Amino acid sequence: MLTAQDFGIFQDHGYKGLYDGETAADIRARKGLRGSQRILDWMGSEELAANYFRITQTEAKIEREGITEKSKANEAHHDMGRAVRQFISDQGGTMPEDLPTPEKSIQQLKRQQQKRVQSGPTLWDDETTDD
Repeated sequence: MLTAQDFGIFQDHGYKGLYDGETAADIRARKGLRGSQRILDWMGSEELAANYFRITQTEAKIEREGITEKSKANEAHHDMGRAVRQFISDQGGTMPEDLPTPEKSIQQLKRQQQKRVQSGPTLWDDETTDD
């Protein structure tokens, strides 16, 4: 049985691999986030993509290799985070901890877009069609 603490430890292993040793608490502090704010909501597309790739590939590895032990799953998550970090480095990319934190969270942008859609078109919207 997995507890919330087990899941937090598992997440930290992935973050530590991708963020050169940083835990979720370290990332949250660096980004200036409160404890209630979700880290993934405060990432730009490049950083978010690296994290989703780490997560999906870890899930696939655990499934493919039939990993059931917590310690082995944690190790797999850390190793996958490190592998994604190494790939970014090999490609000359920017390390995730060096990417800027967006000014608005994904949730804030969604709410803003929903309000805009609900209020209807404005003078600033392009109302032309291709018909």
